[in-house]
Amino acid sequence: MKQYLKEHEWSIIEEGFNPENHEISESIFSIGNGHMGQRANFEETYSGSSLQGSYMAGVYYPDKTRVGWWKNGYPEYFAKVLNSTNWIGLHIVIDGEDLDLYQAVVSDFVRELNMREGYLQRSFKAELRDGKQIRVEATRFISIVDKEIGAIKYAITPLNFDGTLEVTSYLDGDIKNEDANYDEKFWDPVHTTLSRDRASVIVKTKKLNFQYCSTMETHFYKNEKKLDLEGVGKEEVKYAGVTYNAPLVKSETTTIYKYAANVTNRDHDEQQLEKISAKELDKAVEKGFEQMKQEQASAWKEKWLYSDIVIEGDVAAQQGIRFNIYQLNQTYSGEDARLNIGPKGFTGEKYGGSTYWDTEAYCLPFYLATAEERIPRNLLIYRYNHLEKAKENARKLGFEKGALYPMVTMNGEESHNEWEITFEEIHRNGAIAYGIYNYVNYTGDKSYLGEYGIEVLAEISRFWEERVNFVPQKGVYMMLGVTGPNEYENNVHNNWYTNRIASWTLEYTLYVLDYLKDTDSENYQKWIDKLDLKEEEMKKWLDIIDKMYYPEDKELGVFLQQDNFLDKELLPVSDLDSKHLPLNQNWSWDRILRSCFIKQADVLQGLYFLNHEFDIETKKRNFDFYEPMTVHESSLSPCVHSILACELGYKEKAYEMYLRTARLDLDNYNNDTEDGCHTTSMAGTWMSVVQGFGGMKISNDQLVLNPFIPGQWASFSFKVLFRGARLMVRVDQEEVTVTNETDLSVDIVIHGEQMQLKGNENITVTH
Repeated sequence: MKQYLKEHEWSIIEEGFNPENHEISESIFSIGNGHMGQRANFEETYSGSSLQGSYMAGVYYPDKTRVGWWKNGYPEYFAKVLNSTNWIGLHIVIDGEDLDLYQAVVSDFVRELNMREGYLQRSFKAELRDGKQIRVEATRFISIVDKEIGAIKYAITPLNFDGTLEVTSYLDGDIKNEDANYDEKFWDPVHTTLSRDRASVIVKTKKLNFQYCSTMETHFYKNEKKLDLEGVGKEEVKYAGVTYNAPLVKSETTTIYKYAANVTNRDHDEQQLEKISAKELDKAVEKGFEQMKQEQASAWKEKWLYSDIVIEGDVAAQQGIRFNIYQLNQTYSGEDARLNIGPKGFTGEKYGGSTYWDTEAYCLPFYLATAEERIPRNLLIYRYNHLEKAKENARKLGFEKGALYPMVTMNGEESHNEWEITFEEIHRNGAIAYGIYNYVNYTGDKSYLGEYGIEVLAEISRFWEERVNFVPQKGVYMMLGVTGPNEYENNVHNNWYTNRIASWTLEYTLYVLDYLKDTDSENYQKWIDKLDLKEEEMKKWLDIIDKMYYPEDKELGVFLQQDNFLDKELLPVSDLDSKHLPLNQNWSWDRILRSCFIKQADVLQGLYFLNHEFDIETKKRNFDFYEPMTVHESSLSPCVHSILACELGYKEKAYEMYLRTARLDLDNYNNDTEDGCHTTSMAGTWMSVVQGFGGMKISNDQLVLNPFIPGQWASFSFKVLFRGARLMVRVDQEEVTVTNETDLSVDIVIHGEQMQLKGNENITVTH
């Protein structure tokens, strides 16, 4: 754990510059708008360790798979989110010396991510080799109003000298992905244009022909008066820069404004990219930096209106939850059904930037409760649009029917190349089905089932039907050779969670078919015909449901993570010397696989998803058994444990797990934040507060609240959108108050008491 950031309710603040923390900060201070994003790289030259990263959602490269031993069924490529044209570049030269914070003596350094208004700013003093001192103040943002625009304000003040300033404002498309499997560059040049104040660079991917056009314009001001400087252009392959010279006068500030428009042929005709980027840039320049910054603040105010969580009495917890909400809101806007949520968002390259089961399992609840219904619906539509590819994935693995959704994807094809995950971590299919259930259960939008949902559910159920095998001598169906959510166990038999989520999917699919038959017989028959769904097949599903095998130990009263789990030496994590942690950075894979230690919630993942199916004692026995052996080395683990601990009344454990998920990246718990933030798990932080401490569930079409408040907090509050009503829930040490901020009445249950909350009224209940 590495704590170096100042605690603040609305900002992430780094005081003092330590190069050892720089790549961590580049991740944490990242900015984005759902359409594009960027790590917190410096605008000026930095010769120290850095991961330059500018990313455009949906633009990817099929990097050839790199494995030691090729196996049938492996995907041919691993999808990489592309590190794209660096549009922020300002090469600053002062009296012939480059400004480089790795070489200069740096003081008064402050870097701040203002989450309330959505911008990144930085200030510092730098002493150059010859003793010259300057002060720099830099601010930039990626607009959530004008989604293809980024803007920079960069102010330089000489403190003890007069001199000359040379600035090259540039676009650099000659970029390399750090995670390239074969160290190749993924971009080819297309076209470069230079003029006095403007430059454009168009590049295209070597495969798939994604074309990316960046156009920039740069202005200079001295004491708020615009300077008329003559720019000198420089053009290289995939690079365009314009160099300006200006005098520096002691104590007088020179301010550089740089605007960039970034457009791609995902959204526009590739023949028109340069013209469109110029048009977008014109609008930005006409508005100017300050107007755009004000519009940014207003737009973020609207986002916070729906999604903010307020915690009183605990600044670290407050900062943590807002940081997580901020990153989620700047990663996915829901406006484009072609897009999804990568595990690192726009903060890094690890995991390829692709879509995982994280979206349905962890992210969907956040967008269900904080955004208009169409936005989480688009997450489901994304998977529906990939259904044919999911069928192809199943065929590639030798299945004759059904759909297997990929573990990792950009376009629906599997692009993950570790066999124990690609072939065996098939529980991901259950998360897709659960996402449909969760959406319908929360929104009440049952129309989705007849439009899209039943087709996805039926094809997933067909996969499970073929994946199980019947064991005649035992009279049960089993699931052999799988990997559960706990990836510290590979190729096991009968992972309890996988077996249960498979059987549950069959149950839910049959339920939906019955619902359609009863409510829309014509549509029901349409799907029966389209899917060629026979009575014998549905009877087979019922047989699997009835005879599915679930490993458990009756004496202990726990579900076994998989067959033979009790053959392991069972030890709590507390018995390990801290030098062994994290295990994945200190132990061999062989040692990890033989140990009892659990990467993340596995059995407990099932108890979280299917919470309504198990009584409190069953949850308690399983939690008490598995949590002590869990190392939480997946970012997705602490939130599930926090939510279950809340339900079980384990207040200190719930708070411990909450802090771990809320400050996972801010405090670098797993020693890997430099690779990028754990964006999808950030939704788990929201879940820990709303579903955990807030005790929020949906039961019988009603919103249920069973809140409790950690002793460290004076109060907490959150807002949820439920069936059209926006509710604000405030919990303090004595009572819970729910305020309806809309005209719609809503039925709710608080601490077991059912009541109707009328429009624009509130209800208060004591604990």
